Amino acid sequence: MKEKVSVPFMLLGILFNVCLIAANLLETKVIQLGSLTVTAGLIVFPVSYIINDCIAEVWGFRKARLIIWSGFAMNFFVVSLGLIAVSLPAAPFWEGEEHFDFVFGMAPRIVIASLMAFLVGSFLNAYVMSRMKVICSGKNFSLRAIGSTVVGETADSLIFFPIAFGGVIAWQELLVMMGVQIVLKSMYEVIILPVTIRVVKFIKKVDGSDVYDNDISYNVFGMKL
Repeated sequence: MKEKVSVPFMLLGILFNVCLIAANLLETKVIQLGSLTVTAGLIVFPVSYIINDCIAEVWGFRKARLIIWSGFAMNFFVVSLGLIAVSLPAAPFWEGEEHFDFVFGMAPRIVIASLMAFLVGSFLNAYVMSRMKVICSGKNFSLRAIGSTVVGETADSLIFFPIAFGGVIAWQELLVMMGVQIVLKSMYEVIILPVTIRVVKFIKKVDGSDVYDNDISYNVFGMKL
């Protein structure tokens, strides 16, 4: 008997990929929020961690692993297409070449930083969420969601900023940006937590799934679903 496709899982997977691709493009802009300097990716990137929490909570680490690798593949695919488009000659009458190249012609270090930070941060987020669910016997979802996000976002920022902007932005400013990103992204999780809780409860009810990762392998390269 063929396994049925879970519509909620499919929709969350699609949204996860869209958020990651959008965040990757938005990261090319550094914005000023009052006295704070952050990247525009802050607008959407934390949503991917919230979705990661939902997937790990409802379907377990194995399904979260599948979505994380799909996000990595789609990010790599879009970046590759962007670089190909940049390398192609522009029409003589088109005046947007410089701006297009700025957004899609990301330096190799930005691409490497983004992909590495995403993988490490996302897998840590899913792992912490999974382990804490087993340890807490499924209770304390709010604590687990916030804790896993803090771990994941911290790892993401500690990897991305030094690789992407080290030597370009002063280290003092870079450390401030990293700290601000970690705090703001974690606050994002806290603010939207009531919505996350309701979404998780709704999906569990509709999908009938509530996986506990007892005695599973956390090998990130594992293929078993």
